[in-house]
Amino acid sequence: MSTLRVTAEVLTVHEHPNADALELAQVGLYRAVVAKGAFRTGETAVYIPEQSVLPAGLIDELGLTGRLAGSGADRVKAVRLRGELSQGIVCRPKALDGVDLARAAAEGTDFAGLLGIVKWVPPIPPTMSGDVESPPGLLPWVDIENIQRHPDIFAPGEPVVLTEKLHGSACLLTYTAADGRVQVSSKGFGPKSLALTEDPRNLYWRAVRGHGVAEAAARLAGRLGAARVGIFGEVYGAGVQDLTYGADGRRESLGYAAFDVCAEIDGQVRWLDAGALLEGELPLVPRLYAGPYDIERVLEYASGRETVSGRALHLREGVVIRPATERYSPVTGGRAIAKAVSPAYLTRKGGTEYE
Repeated sequence: MSTLRVTAEVLTVHEHPNADALELAQVGLYRAVVAKGAFRTGETAVYIPEQSVLPAGLIDELGLTGRLAGSGADRVKAVRLRGELSQGIVCRPKALDGVDLARAAAEGTDFAGLLGIVKWVPPIPPTMSGDVESPPGLLPWVDIENIQRHPDIFAPGEPVVLTEKLHGSACLLTYTAADGRVQVSSKGFGPKSLALTEDPRNLYWRAVRGHGVAEAAARLAGRLGAARVGIFGEVYGAGVQDLTYGADGRRESLGYAAFDVCAEIDGQVRWLDAGALLEGELPLVPRLYAGPYDIERVLEYASGRETVSGRALHLREGVVIRPATERYSPVTGGRAIAKAVSPAYLTRKGGTEYE
């Protein structure tokens, strides 16, 4: 899940092909359906992204009472309006009357706190939770930004790799070579520097033990001469999320696929190519494309059917984009990495988003 920021953005406004009273306001590569005439190209407005939870007063002000997602009808979710995908809300809240939005856009001001908007955090099922501890040396995963919000993370023609983004739950493992210590965490607990105490009932520990992830990390540490190794993988199957890839997360057949690796070598943590290092060691997320970066090609690959099962059982969540050679991005302020998500995935019914 990407970082929540509610910012002012310069808009590009397009016609809605199926509605005379509506238009499409574009932010990055996102488009949000708006009332016709509400905004013009070149104007600045506030963009509230998906997965934002809005306070009641703002919902009422925007005329969205009873029209948002979630049990409280307060969460922004992608929807189709008259056939067009609408991602996020474009508006000018009264609380920002008098604020120079053009200047705020240039400075990247975040209005989430002022507007009372928070990030939606899905509930954690019992199999994904458990007793936790605060161990030293846990290697955390990072949030991945959406390429549609930040299309300039990659340069046109830059060599990139696209891997399939799996709809499961991220399992974070840290192996420390000095004492053989294994720490296991999740996307929800990892950013809090919390690891899960080993429990045979816990989803992540079952995946680690069932697929030999700790042993693979130990072998990798030896090959690299690393003090610590982090292996990051997706656990999937029935009982984990609504897309299962033909696996069953409640049984020994639970699915696991590694998608990233980092290692501390000579005191420096480096991100490495999981495919090159773990081929034959662990199941890997499918690699769908390697070649020059082209945003239209990326968005094409984000849609379609899943390839994990080999049977195209259901829709694809999306793709993760990485440079062919790991590098820093001034856009993200960290790794050059992004995701692109399938519109069909965003608008499916009965979806789950557990961390």
